[in-house]
Amino acid sequence: MHVHRKTINAAVGITGIGLHSGIYTRLELKPAHAGSGITFVRADLHNMRIPALQASTTALEYATTVGRDDVAVGTVEHLLSAVVASGITDLDIHVDGPEVPIVDGSALPFIHLIDAAGVRRMNEEIGVLRIDEPIEVVDGDKSIRMVPSRKLVLRYKIDFSHPAIGRQSCQFELDHDSFSRKIAPARTFGFVREVEKLRAAGLARGGSVENCIALDDQRVINGPLRFRDEFVRHKILDLLGDLALVGRPLVGEITANRAGHALHSRFVARVLEASRNQLRQEAGEMVTPPAAFGSFA
Repeated sequence: MHVHRKTINAAVGITGIGLHSGIYTRLELKPAHAGSGITFVRADLHNMRIPALQASTTALEYATTVGRDDVAVGTVEHLLSAVVASGITDLDIHVDGPEVPIVDGSALPFIHLIDAAGVRRMNEEIGVLRIDEPIEVVDGDKSIRMVPSRKLVLRYKIDFSHPAIGRQSCQFELDHDSFSRKIAPARTFGFVREVEKLRAAGLARGGSVENCIALDDQRVINGPLRFRDEFVRHKILDLLGDLALVGRPLVGEITANRAGHALHSRFVARVLEASRNQLRQEAGEMVTPPAAFGSFA
């Protein structure tokens, strides 16, 4: 199964503060050649190029960071979710600082940016990653499971002991328009009681009521939600962005339960491992399958 590679028609940009670094940066999306993939470019550091791949992942605490040597770009998942939902396979993402702007805490500004640039189909094709057997990763009461399918379907379940969140579940089938309406507007969220601890650890320095849903111990303190279940919709957004690090289009039915960036990353690694084993099997090589397809804690 193959699809045409896609990039954008024109360069577009946006500026804003980084959620965790508190540093203002400019982000510019630029068309890329077929086969170059999705690449972050640190415009302030001699245009150091960092592929948006699982192998580039350097940190997963409260956000996904990719890096190379001592150079990194943080909080990439919201932008990457919009890139995946737009079907883009080749893109240069220039950023002149250590973090993608958080903007309003959702992927909506990025989907609007991509729509404004326009998406162009190229003549070259790219193979779609499709597994033949179920894959599951488990960590205590957290899990992600994927079964074969010819489309990408994401199901997410969360359970927070907070009156404004509680148990929520959502299902999403990948489609640009559906993403724009149902998933992209969902904002990241944080708890006021954790702010001091996070900032002491060098995180959440750019967080504010303008770029995330803020909760005290009882309620949302900064206005109405965009969706009744906005919290779990944002988790789907995060997962889709982290799945971009597979490096090519992916199909399958994926169910995530109380997961997060760290488990997303382990899941992507397992998908890539299974894909490599599958290719070796197709080539007639002997492969020991249990390690590729079992659960682990």
